[in-house]
Amino acid sequence: MKMRVKMGTVVRKMGTFVHPEDVPADYRAAVAMALHAELGSTHRAIKSAMRWTGASERTVKYWFAGERGPSGEHLLSLARHSDVVLVLLLTMADRLVLEDDDG
Repeated sequence: MKMRVKMGTVVRKMGTFVHPEDVPADYRAAVAMALHAELGSTHRAIKSAMRWTGASERTVKYWFAGERGPSGEHLLSLARHSDVVLVLLLTMADRLVLEDDDG
């Protein structure tokens, strides 16, 4: 079963649109893109991701840099707090269907 999402609700955070067709094929790069779109690129962004997941600062910095990707519980925590990460997961799993806002 695929999740249906209205086109206008496709993740829009901090003036940045993240469209499913723009999601990189590489998991680590895709997570980094999603985190930057959701939180920005500041130290405050890293602290927010740390609070959401309980991961260390070094670990979260690796995620933001695209050097490593979150796994298991950390990924679930990110998806719980971030619409961008959730849409990323659905897109990469080929479980997202976009619908027009009109109906």
